Amino acid sequence: MTMTLLAEEAPKGVFIFAPEMFWDCVLIASLFFLVFWMIQRARAGLPIPEIRRIAGLEAIDEALGRATEMGKPVHYSPGMSTFGSEMYAGLAVLSYVAKMAAQYDTQMIVTTRRPQIHPVAAEIVKQAYLEAGRPDAYNPDDIRFVSEWQFSYTAAVMGIFQREKPAANLMIGYWMAEALVLAEAGAQAGCIQIGANTNIFQIHFFIVTCDYTLIGEELFAASAYLSRDPMLTGTVVAQDMLKMVVGALVVIGTILATVTGSAQGLIDFLSI
Repeated sequence: MTMTLLAEEAPKGVFIFAPEMFWDCVLIASLFFLVFWMIQRARAGLPIPEIRRIAGLEAIDEALGRATEMGKPVHYSPGMSTFGSEMYAGLAVLSYVAKMAAQYDTQMIVTTRRPQIHPVAAEIVKQAYLEAGRPDAYNPDDIRFVSEWQFSYTAAVMGIFQREKPAANLMIGYWMAEALVLAEAGAQAGCIQIGANTNIFQIHFFIVTCDYTLIGEELFAASAYLSRDPMLTGTVVAQDMLKMVVGALVVIGTILATVTGSAQGLIDFLSI
């Protein structure tokens, strides 16, 4: 009896596309098209909208200059996550910072939590020194896998702050409960600190303890800006363009709701 009812209630025919998902499909297709288009333009050297320079990015050069003048090292960590968007962004910024450290002949200490990240970070720093024309200055002992345990890593980095007294502390990636502990330890060690985090539950700790903070998606914009990688740049620009379109629709809907008392016409249009 149950099987008979289910058979009778089943829709007739096969639906390849759900009509109510039309605008969702348009939105996703537009994003894919924009990303592909911007990446191709960036690769071909054609002009695309520029990514604005964030204050925290200018401070990276300042932090490295300060460490060079004081004769002290720079500490860098790409965050606590494994391979993912935040880690890729952190490693992209690492390449830039390592190249600058090589040019300034400044010691750079890189600490990692994940064992699979360690060889990648080491190779990035080694390549940066090679591109800077100073491969002999690369010291593999400065690229340190500390611990896979969250607070064992935190305690070890705090020890580095106290023993080696870095002049700058750059924490660029994804951070969790250790964010405030590390930032406080860096402040007590006298570091100029630049933090970046996409974890909304921890960003405010960086804001109050770091000299400069990259908030949320500014991390991805920073990696694209510094690396000049066409794929990263095209992706960030395309996402921002689509956000502008969505923002315009929000403004239009707000105006319609204010003037006519309802934005149902726009809602119905987008629900076709």
